[in-house]
Amino acid sequence: MTKKKAFSFSLLILAAACVLGLAAGYRLLLAPQFHPGEKTYIYIDRDDTADSVYHKLRQTAAPGNLTGLRWAARLKQYPKHVKTGRYAIFPDDNAYNLLNRLLRGQQEPMNLVIGSVRTLDRLARNVGSQLMIDSAEIMQALRDTARWSRQGYTPETLPSLFIPETYQVYWDMDTEDFLARMKKEHNRFWNQSRRAKADSLSMTPVEVAILASIVEEETNNRQEKPMVAGLYINRLRIGIPLQADPTVKFALQDFSLRRITNAHLNFPSPYNTYLNVGLPPGPIRIPSPAGIDAVLNYARHNYIYMCAKEDFSGTHNFASTYAEHMQNARKYWNMLNKRKIFK
Repeated sequence: MTKKKAFSFSLLILAAACVLGLAAGYRLLLAPQFHPGEKTYIYIDRDDTADSVYHKLRQTAAPGNLTGLRWAARLKQYPKHVKTGRYAIFPDDNAYNLLNRLLRGQQEPMNLVIGSVRTLDRLARNVGSQLMIDSAEIMQALRDTARWSRQGYTPETLPSLFIPETYQVYWDMDTEDFLARMKKEHNRFWNQSRRAKADSLSMTPVEVAILASIVEEETNNRQEKPMVAGLYINRLRIGIPLQADPTVKFALQDFSLRRITNAHLNFPSPYNTYLNVGLPPGPIRIPSPAGIDAVLNYARHNYIYMCAKEDFSGTHNFASTYAEHMQNARKYWNMLNKRKIFK
């Protein structure tokens, strides 16, 4: 074989090797490598390593082959730069695109649902179940009384900071980011219009939230909430106790009670609105935007009494006089007795 032929043959071998190398690279990095039935997500926590990330990919993303991803990850030193977050994996995703998202921390936001729950520890558990934050971290921050005192909150009024809603956030946000976001959303909700309405009631946003929490415990009926709010505002204005049964349940921390007895009404607590005039020290649940707006846009009427309807519809009979109220109450008590509901 002449030198010219040998050189040409070597070039041919080199070209073939390049083609094979490019084909292998394409197959491992650029060809579809992940085959979930629909867009799915991988959640990378603080204690995850590159190996645990690969394990999660095998569990959730139906990969054909992770060889290319692992090779490129070592080349780009991904094991030293694992970033927390919630990352999307698309049907027919390739290793190159996914690795770049992981390296850049290019995660997708998620919907965080803040519910209208009764206690802050339940709120912490709810948030902790949705985000990377541990509920204990959240509770530790919520129990920092010095911190909240500087912002004008007491342990009793702190629930009024939170506005139940669905928010777009990043899954790996920390406790400080979460609380800062909640403060920002609180300020956004309490805009000039709502603050003006609260001022017209001679109430602060915290006081509106306290009353709204009672209204929401009294009725789930959206149309009835302004009626209930109007009744309690009437009582506040004439200086008589609210006499709201839900505050007694909160004082007792027994939310299963269906019938409030005289023994319950005499339970000593600042939350017992049968024994104390005015609003309780704080909300008895985190009120929803609908509950707050029901107070701000309360129904004008002369009612100062209400009693659950005897049909157990969850709505109420309203009355302006005690005599009329007692007629309504007897109907309800008779039905409780008929159904053998004694507590």
